Order: sequence, then structure tokens, then C-alpha cells
Amino acid sequence: MRLGGPILKDCPDPESWIAALRKADYSAAYCPVTADAGDDVVRAYADAARKADLVIAEVGAWSNPLSPNEDERRAALEKCRTQLALADRIGAFCCVNISGSRGEQWDGHHADNLTSDTFDMIVEVVRGIVDEVKPTRTFYTLETMPWMYPDSAESYLRLIEAIDRPRFAVHFDPVNLVNSPARYYSTGELIRHFIVTLGPHIKSCHAKDVLLRPGFITHLDEVRPGLGNLDYGAFLREFDKLGSDIPVMLEHLSTEEEYGSAAEYVRSVAQKEGVTIR
Repeated sequence: MRLGGPILKDCPDPESWIAALRKADYSAAYCPVTADAGDDVVRAYADAARKADLVIAEVGAWSNPLSPNEDERRAALEKCRTQLALADRIGAFCCVNISGSRGEQWDGHHADNLTSDTFDMIVEVVRGIVDEVKPTRTFYTLETMPWMYPDSAESYLRLIEAIDRPRFAVHFDPVNLVNSPARYYSTGELIRHFIVTLGPHIKSCHAKDVLLRPGFITHLDEVRPGLGNLDYGAFLREFDKLGSDIPVMLEHLSTEEEYGSAAEYVRSVAQKEGVTIR
């Protein structure tokens, strides 16, 4: 597998971007350019990554295409199409977004999120995005989430079958699936089941950790890898079965030092488990 993460400093050209990735000892990267970049710029970064044996894991399309606000929904759909097209241009493994929320907070919980009507809306939205862009090199994916579809291996498989598009695939975030004490104390089995069920469809993955706080009632926090309860041994062993190029991407940390500590922890567990990180 490959490990990657954000580059926090400004990299104005492919050479400085590659140098920063090398300094962090990453072999996978987030997309380094925006959708308004010209084809020559996109090509330059893609060529630099290929020559350095680096992969571009994902392009984010973070927005709410299910928003109850019509203007926000239209803008989100346009962003999804634009970012998917960028992912295809640069040869990223996937373009990733959440399915969206029926509430005001773009990534928040809502009473209607886990209903059959919303499931049908997601199917229609994803089909429309993929059908309009017609990607040939990348995939549109939805990040697993705790309070919206897909919130389990089963709901993701149902979406794959209902959307029925070869260029729709899977983005795996195991921490986002941990939404109860039952899942918190069985993360190894949760991960194994997800990968057994959806492994061939998985294109990229986020690496973080989760901590159940002692206060009443249930309160789960995202934390840096190594500071929570996620079974990283099971995570890396199972994920490694998907191939040597599959990217595992660190996220949501504030400093280079934090990313360095997170990467060091992931690599230490990989070494213990006999898993090779390129």
C-alpha cells in the first residue's frame, strides 16, 4: 500500500511539490491543483508524479448535493462535476464527496438522511454526475459517514447495485463508520467485513483514529492515528490485501509535526504486521 497526506506549505510548481512529498516520505498525494488549472499545468503535475513513482489518490468535491437550499444544491452539483472532471484529467484514483445531508449543515445529521427517499435521491444525483462527466480514468466515490448513506458495507453495496455505473466506486473511511460503542469495540471486525464485502471497489482510504470519551452519554471524537481505539493492525493487514498501490491518506491534522507523528505510528504498526508501505 501507499501512504500519503496533505502538504501544508505552498508548492508553486511540480518540482517543489515532489520535494515536499519526498521529505514527508509519502508515496501518495492529494490532488495538487484546482479545477481552473490549464491542461498544461495538470499534465505537468501528472507527469511529475508518474516519474517520481507517486500516485494522486483523490480529488475532493466536498459539498452538499442534497442541500434543501436550491442555490447551494446547484453549486454543489456543479462542483462535483467539475472536480470529477479534474480527477479524470490528472489521473487521480478517485473523486470523493459525501452523499450529502437533508439539513442545513452540509455534512451534518438530519432526520431524513437515512430514509428510502434520500437513498433514491443519492442514486439519482450520482448517476447524473457520472453520466454527464463520463470519466474514463477515474471514479466517483462517496465517503462512508456515521449519519448518512453509505453508513455501512451493506448500504454501500446497495448503492453500487442501484446506481449501476462502472465509474462509481468506494471510498473507505473506517473511523466514520464508528458511530456506536458496539462498533467502537469491534473495529477490527468492522474493517474486515467492509473490505471482504467491497474490496475490489475501494479506490482510496482515509487514516485517522477514534476515541470514546468517558462522559455520559456516548461521545466519539476523531483523533490522530495511535491516540484512539481503531484496530490499526487489522486495518493495515486487510487493506494490504487490496494491492501495493492502494492509497491510505492521512487527514484533518493541523501541523507538519502532527502529520509526522501520525505517519510514524502507521509505519510502526505496518512494520509490526509485516505490511509493506511503499
